[in-house]
Amino acid sequence: MQNVVSHQGKSIYKPRHMMNIVFLDGKTVNPGDLSWKELESLGRFTVYPESSRSEGIERGRDADIILSNKFIIDAEVLSHWPKVKFICITATGYNNIDLATCKDRSIIVSNVSGYSQHSTAQHTIALLLELCNHCGDYNDSVQNGDWVRNGVWSYTRKPLLELAGCTLGLIGLGSIGKQVANVARALGMRVIATTRSHQSGIIDHTEMLTLEALLNLADVVSLHAPLNDESFEVINKKNLSKMKNSALLINTARGGLINEVDLRQALISKEIKGAAIDVLSSEPPQENHPLIGLDNCLVTPHIAWASGTSRKKLLSIVASNIKNWKEGTPQNIITE
Repeated sequence: MQNVVSHQGKSIYKPRHMMNIVFLDGKTVNPGDLSWKELESLGRFTVYPESSRSEGIERGRDADIILSNKFIIDAEVLSHWPKVKFICITATGYNNIDLATCKDRSIIVSNVSGYSQHSTAQHTIALLLELCNHCGDYNDSVQNGDWVRNGVWSYTRKPLLELAGCTLGLIGLGSIGKQVANVARALGMRVIATTRSHQSGIIDHTEMLTLEALLNLADVVSLHAPLNDESFEVINKKNLSKMKNSALLINTARGGLINEVDLRQALISKEIKGAAIDVLSSEPPQENHPLIGLDNCLVTPHIAWASGTSRKKLLSIVASNIKNWKEGTPQNIITE
């Protein structure tokens, strides 16, 4: 029997029966190292490592609750899910779901945010340090016998960059950007930032500048902005030309912030010194992706967010989202 309660002036469906919960693509969030116990306690819980479009349509037919990380949920898919009342996107971004159709069908949609700022900031710094110290490259060299053959107690394959005294420019100063700024200052770096609200002055010990001024001054540019119409391909040929030839670029935010063809050309022509990228405009990338295979560009497979601690926190927030929805007090709603 269905029950309807009022929440913030709106009628909210409150279930009374055992919920059928289906996670369509759980492998990325939990490849096997975490427990599903908290979610299993909330109803009949079924998790699939991944789902094709046709598989997802079929698997969601009898679901009351759908969990999706990146599975595309459009109007056609929703038309095959007559019982669904609640969808939880197990990520911060939600461009994989048709919110307008969900709203028309009174399907509540929630997301998860604030679970990975420490992990993402740590990965940002790890990429920066790899660009500066080349630890992976040096280890490969030693394992290949180069140190033995070199005959000296210390040898240099690539120059090392000391960050103390360098300037870090942050494009975006949200929770992740602030975490990166704190670590950078501990390394002796000056930190400057720019935001889409074009703030000026000093915010959280960080000097706020225009984008152009930041690009001109920064030794390292790190992207921490959301992807929207204003920020789309903010790193392009024009803005790359404003950066120092010695500058490094890091992106652990969104792939669409960079025009990847323009960046490839800037790296090949040495217009900038190097880049480290955790996110691409299309994932996984196609063969012959413009940023893969360059000596001065590191690429990691969208893992900045994915520490065990962060993924465990994500699953806990997902469970909390479901619990609160079942109680008629939904949280983290994105369909309002």
